[in-house]
Amino acid sequence: MKGISQMRMSFTNRFKKSRFVSGLAAAGAAALIVSGCTSATTDEADDAADSAASESAAEETPAVSLILKNLTNPFFVAMEEGARQKAEEVGVDLTVGAGKEEGDDQGQIDLIESAIAQGQDGILIVPMSTNVNAAIEEAREAGLFVIALDTPTEPADVVSSTFATDNCLAGEAIGEWTAGKLDGEKAVIAQLVIFDDRVVPVDFCRANGFLMGMGIDVPILEEMDSAETSGNYTTGAGGEYEIACLEATGASEEGGRSGMERCLASNPDINVVYTINEPTAFGANAALEAAGKEIGEDVYVVSVDGGLAGVEGVQDGQIQATSQQYPLRMASFGVQAIYDIATGGEPPENTSANGEFFDTGVALCTDDPQDTVVAADQESTEYCIENAWG
Repeated sequence: MKGISQMRMSFTNRFKKSRFVSGLAAAGAAALIVSGCTSATTDEADDAADSAASESAAEETPAVSLILKNLTNPFFVAMEEGARQKAEEVGVDLTVGAGKEEGDDQGQIDLIESAIAQGQDGILIVPMSTNVNAAIEEAREAGLFVIALDTPTEPADVVSSTFATDNCLAGEAIGEWTAGKLDGEKAVIAQLVIFDDRVVPVDFCRANGFLMGMGIDVPILEEMDSAETSGNYTTGAGGEYEIACLEATGASEEGGRSGMERCLASNPDINVVYTINEPTAFGANAALEAAGKEIGEDVYVVSVDGGLAGVEGVQDGQIQATSQQYPLRMASFGVQAIYDIATGGEPPENTSANGEFFDTGVALCTDDPQDTVVAADQESTEYCIENAWG
């Protein structure tokens, strides 16, 4: 995928609880010398120490913090549900917290510092922005295994591992669908993103992935305004495009409405609306309908997330296509991974096609599939509703 390698970095850092094991090995060796048991080899002593360490770890209840962006967005509610279910299943002491609102970096930093102070085993975090990087690094230095959920850090190796949707592919899929649906018609695009004042990988990857899916050149993936504001898209039949606006919405319904109103004020001819998530799309639709636009005819609205309300919106024609991700799965797998590590197991292996993160999957939900879509499997709204969260 063109440009994606600019963001991704290999997750090669591995977590090791070495001091405890080394201490046991040293104590075991000293005991053998004192007792005169010289027949035991160093390897045997090490094996005994490893076994003792595993047994001791298994007796303790692993402690994990799940740190979200907020506790009200259905996406994060699903994450909490998945984490709690798995924690109860395997026996993990789970602490759940979040920022007060989108953009509350300090709230997340406080929760990270609390997990460190409590001596927890690991953290699952949907990082707010690069402003929390220093606190994450502090946690890892203290011995916690930190997994980013959904939102990769920038740079990627700030955390121990990432469990996420491939957000760039999710964006590409809805861009490919849009280009196919336009079938050569000029695209006048509104981009409704989360922020315009900070770097958030899920934000730039979805938005620029959408443009790349349409066949628009994005020179710098990490920069939201990197693409030319006009030119030609090349996917499918191809055609002219114009980026009419790029508005920060906070990923909320109200932000979507007000952002769309500003876009329409600057260019009433908008016929394609990219939204960071489905609540933003519903807000945008209110502004579009107030302006007399018929959604699905005068304007195509596409999004990412695939929550139940969002997929029902696709089924009802409020959204034409959305990329579905699986937050419950992300959090459940994350709790299991930290439990495994805390009880003597190995860190998770990356499963993405490029081997750089743990891929929890994506599907494009639409009842109007397009031949131009290759970034993800296209599924019906019936299938997506059966697999939706929220």
